[in-house]
Formats: sequence, structure tokens, C-alpha cells
Amino acid sequence: MRHALLIPVFSLMSCIYAAEPVRQDKPLVVELPPDAGVAAPVKEAKPMPPPTRTQVIKDTIFGAAVEDPYRWLEDEKSPEVQAWMKAQDDFARAQLHKLPARDALLARYKELYYVESYGVPVKRGGRYFYTRTHKDKEKAIVYWRQGAKGEEKVLLDPNTWSTDNTVSLGVWVPSWDGKKVVFAEKPNAADEATLYVLDVDSGKRSELDVIPGGKYASPSWAPDSKSFIYEWLPVDPSIPTSERPGYCEVRLHQLGDDPKNDAQLHPKTGDPKTFIGGAVSRDGKFQFVHIMRGWNENDVFFKRVGKDKDWQLLVKGKDAKYGVDVWKGVFYVFTDEGAPNKRVFKVDPNKPDRKSWKELIPEDKDAARASLTVVGGHLAIASLKKAVSAVELFTLDGKKVREVQLPGLGTSSNLVGLEDDDEAYFSYSSFVSPPQVFKTSVKSGKSELWAKVELPVDPSKFDVRQVTYESKDKTPITMFIVAAKDVKLTGDNPVMLYGYGGFDISLTSAWSSFAIPWLEAGGVFAVPNLRGGGEYGKAWHDLGKQGKKQNVFDDFIAAAEYLVKEKWTQPKRLAIRGGSNGGLLVGAVMTQRPDLFGAVVCQVPLLDMVRYTRYGSGKTWISEYGDPELEPDFKTLLAYSPYHHVQSQVRYPPLLMMSADHDDRVDPFHARKFVAQIQRRSRDTPTLLRIEMHAGHGGADQVAKAIESSADLVAWLLDVLKVAPPGTEVTKSK
Repeated sequence: MRHALLIPVFSLMSCIYAAEPVRQDKPLVVELPPDAGVAAPVKEAKPMPPPTRTQVIKDTIFGAAVEDPYRWLEDEKSPEVQAWMKAQDDFARAQLHKLPARDALLARYKELYYVESYGVPVKRGGRYFYTRTHKDKEKAIVYWRQGAKGEEKVLLDPNTWSTDNTVSLGVWVPSWDGKKVVFAEKPNAADEATLYVLDVDSGKRSELDVIPGGKYASPSWAPDSKSFIYEWLPVDPSIPTSERPGYCEVRLHQLGDDPKNDAQLHPKTGDPKTFIGGAVSRDGKFQFVHIMRGWNENDVFFKRVGKDKDWQLLVKGKDAKYGVDVWKGVFYVFTDEGAPNKRVFKVDPNKPDRKSWKELIPEDKDAARASLTVVGGHLAIASLKKAVSAVELFTLDGKKVREVQLPGLGTSSNLVGLEDDDEAYFSYSSFVSPPQVFKTSVKSGKSELWAKVELPVDPSKFDVRQVTYESKDKTPITMFIVAAKDVKLTGDNPVMLYGYGGFDISLTSAWSSFAIPWLEAGGVFAVPNLRGGGEYGKAWHDLGKQGKKQNVFDDFIAAAEYLVKEKWTQPKRLAIRGGSNGGLLVGAVMTQRPDLFGAVVCQVPLLDMVRYTRYGSGKTWISEYGDPELEPDFKTLLAYSPYHHVQSQVRYPPLLMMSADHDDRVDPFHARKFVAQIQRRSRDTPTLLRIEMHAGHGGADQVAKAIESSADLVAWLLDVLKVAPPGTEVTKSK
């Protein structure tokens, strides 16, 4: 592993504290005027961002001096911070709205985003429930129909919930008889949510079944459809946001009862580094609780309803994850315990001790298994083979039946259906195949197209290649490259390199309407399968987390170097983009290799890794990044923390930072502080902070806002990289 040795330059009182291996409770704070100590701007007339007040704050943490000049920007409720945000956003939008390609891109994205599409249907009580998007609607609508050919009826239409479209639909779960649905309503597309219950036939909400605190809720219905298990979080402003996950508990709600009296099935863990989840089996005989410690391990408890008073421990995870499906009194346990690519055990709940488990389906060394479900009397396992989807069917005794025939080398969901129903559905897409939904027979294997998206684009013009390159430590990394079929390797193609590399999340060949205008402009779209992701199983994830996080950055840097070496592009024509954990990725490589990139798009990121656990859901990510309160982890985090490695006298690539005002997952303070740091230390680096209003971590769920955001992003890249889209003459903006 490599640590970036980029130590911040302290210009004032650099020796004020002695080196002691302890955290200073009261850091040095000195107020400076805006942009103090920075060289005067060049005389060339160009738009300059609003000035930012600077403090000298210096902590001594485990003997290291840590400068934090923009800590005041962490307080989003402060009028000063609100004014700063507005000034930055106004400045950014003024620059973006002047870009030559923006109008053409707005028109093109309207064609690509306002479309008719269907989600995978869910069958309950002979009724079908599914989502649809429309050419004239901002948000997806949930519909239902009685039987496969029944009349389509509106179930949930979030377009009607508010006059300004700021109220969003979260999770929605139909009851087993198909007569009720529990759903989450979220303000500003944030994670915070309130649960409601809707009567399907009448379309009316229950006035009694209203449950605040549904931020982490994933309801699970009892078989009689009269109650459901859910995760509940107290809505108490006195509880610090970073501590709230530890207050989550599992409850049981009976329809018609006052939610305040809901039975507590499992108490809070009291540990903000954990998540807790509950569920009930379809037959109602078993209840489950999962306690998850980050993305690496979890414990599973179960209870036989009506028989057991206390929870029984099924398994305590030690660097392993477990999922449980139940059918006909048998537990099917899907786990990476002793098998990085996962295997399946058959467990008798009357003999739950670990030594009595029987391996049913062994690990496949060539396939990274992602999910298991019981459908049509079979076990369906979705896997990735060299980052390409596969779905396999096994008997309940573990014998392989066949592989589900997919349309091509792309990305598929697992089968969606009932345990005792032969009818199942799955979705499929690839970089060159728009999304499709297929209906299939589990027994016969015959599939037919159920729905597809009609888009004004000819995907046959584009080609997908999968290449392999070496990272810094010689580890082979795969990467998808999408481009026009007639692309020439001139060394001058504009390339957008997109990455994530974390949390066991896989980046695969899936359709992206966002990328189409970029490809139509002659751009190349590249997606590497970085360590930290799940493309190659648990071992791949482990190689890119905590003390090995630098591997992810090295993999991404090596991808850029490969694209340059193989004549796909050159640094000044190479843009990088990432969001959330991917925002950390592009922030890190931007500060480590500023010479390698021509533009950076950083979205809803983590960037201050010394203080990331103090806000949002930060403490739940300690298993992924490490704990800054522990000296070894702190040193690792500080070694790459992007905010702390912005240096003066370094010309960084132009930066477009895209944040959201209601992001309650990754606190927007990361974006604010990093932008201020870049604007102060590198005045020659064009830096914009665009803030999406009424939006959460995933952005605003309105098509119009998605169109504006995409057009701004791509127009900015085309301008910075000097690319002219068809029918548009792009010159450098002023």
C-alpha cells in the first residue's frame, strides 16, 4: 500500500503545539480576512468566485499538526454559511448557464429522460404492482392491476403530493394479499421518511397508520397482511445526527393501532456504527433480526413465532456476511464465510448451531455471487463473471439446473417472483442495450419481452470493449470502454473516466442515458472495476478498504495512465467523475496526480476524512474507511484525505463540485470546505460549486432537475476539454 506524502503547507504559527499523541480539545483559532495570505489574482479579467473567510485552526492529533481553515463552513444552519452557499451556487450557475453547448444538451436530455418505461413487476394476491415513468411526468408512478391483463390503475403518484414536486416516494411494499401497501414519503428526496399505509382498492391513506422515523425502514409484511415489521428511528433533534443509527430499533405495527404503542421486537444497539434490520418469513413462522457492522459482517437472530420468547442466535459474523431465505421450514443461508465468492448452506431451524449447517452450493471461484432468492421452487443466484451478469437456477437440494439466458453481456437483476409461482421477471441492460424487462418460466426457461424503453438513439453506433491493465502493484484490473464503433486511437479523444471503488458495490455494463450525448459528441466513456468494489467478490472489496484504500486510488490512476498510453486520449482531454465514495476517489486522485487530468467532476463527496464520522451517517462507514479516533486509522486517513492535501502553487485541473442542500447521508460540509480550499490555494484553478436545491444524496427525483444537472455537467466538460458536439460550435467560455 502507498500513502500519499503530501503534507499541507502551514503558513502561520506552524509550531504552536508540541507533538503529542493526543487529540487537542481546543484547537488554535485565528480569524483572517477572506483569502488572506494568498497571492493576488492575475490581471487577466475573468469571473472570480465569491471570497471566503479563512480561519487558522490547527489541531494536534496523535502528534500530527492538522490545519482546518474552513471549519466554520461545517455549520450549515449558520446565516453566514447559508449566504456563502447561495453566493457560490449563484456564481456557478451564472457560469454554467453561459456555456455554448448547454441549450443543445438541455434539448437532447429532454428527449432521453422524458420517456415511457416500466419497472420489474411484483405479484401479490393475484395483483401486479410496478413503476412507470412517463414522457410528461417528473416522477415515476406506481401502478397496479388485477391479474396480468387487468386494467391499469394508479396506486402512488408522488407528482401530486406537493405543488413544487419536493416530496418524494421512498420504499413501497405491497401486502401478501395485495390489498394494502406500506410506503415511505420523503421530503426533498432526503433519507428521512415517514411511513404510511394505503388501501389499494380505495386509494385512500389510513389516518391511523402514520409512522415518523422511517429513515432506515424496509417493512416486512406478516402473511395475514394485518401487520408488518419495520425499523424505527426516533425523530429527536437532541440526538446528534452521527449518533442516530445506534438508536434504531425493530418494531411490529398492527394496522389500525397507534404507532406510539407499537411493540418493540428488538431494542436499539446503542452503537452508531451498526445498522439493524428485521423481517418475517412468508409463512409467518419465523422472525429475523440482522445486526450489521458496516458492510463487512453481521449477526443473525431468529425467533419461532408463538414458540420462542427470546431471540436465538443463528450466527455471529466475524468478518463475514449472512443472508437468510426461508421456504418450507428450511433456512437457506447465503454467505461469504470462508468463501469470498459466497456459498449456500441449508439449515434446520431446530438444529441452528453452526456445526449442523450443511453446505448446499459450494463457492464458484470464477463467479462473484451477489444475491440469492427462492423463486418457483428453485434457488436463483445472481452472479458476476468478469463483471458481467449471470443468473443460475438450482434445485432446493443444490443441483444446478441451468443458467438463465440473458440477451447479451450486460447487467441483469435476479429473478423476481414468488417461492411457489413459476412466473418470474428480471431486468436487463448494457452500455449498448436500453433497459428491458423479461417474463420467464422458472420450470421451462422460456422468456419473453415484457417491457422495454423506446429511446431516440441508435445504440448500434457504439461499441463496448473490456480491457485489462495493471495497477501500480501489478494487480490486473478490468475496465469497460464505450465509444463510437469508428473511434480512432489518435491520442486526442475526450474521455470521461468514471469510478467508485468501495462498499462492495459493482460497476457493470449497464445502460446510461446520461452518457449518450457525451458519446454522440465523440467522447469516450470508461468505467474500471476498481478494488473496493464487489465485481470480484469479498476479497476484491477487502483489497480496497481501510488501510488498503490507497489501492483504489492507484487503480484509478493506472486506468488514466492506460488510456493515455494506449492513445485513447491525453491528460488535458481526460475528465474524471465520481460521486459519494466515488467523490472521495476523484478528490484523492486530483490531489495526488493533478498533472494527469484535464477536468474533475466531484459529486456529493467525502473529502475531509479526519472529521467524516462527526456528521451524517459517517460512523456507519468506519468499517469501510477506519476510525479517525484510532491512531493507526487516523494516519491512514490523513495520508490521503483530499481536503488536507490541497497545496499552494499547484495548478489543479478545473473542478465542478456538485452538492445537494438536503443530503442527510454524506454531509455537504465536505464539498463546501474542499471548494473553499481549492479556491484559496489555487486561484488559477477554475472551481464551481453547484448546489441542487430540495435534493438529497441521490439528487432531486425530478426529471427537469436531472436534465438541468446533466446538461450543466456535460456542457462544462465539453467547454473545458474543448469538444464541439454535433451542430454546436464550442469555444472557450469567458
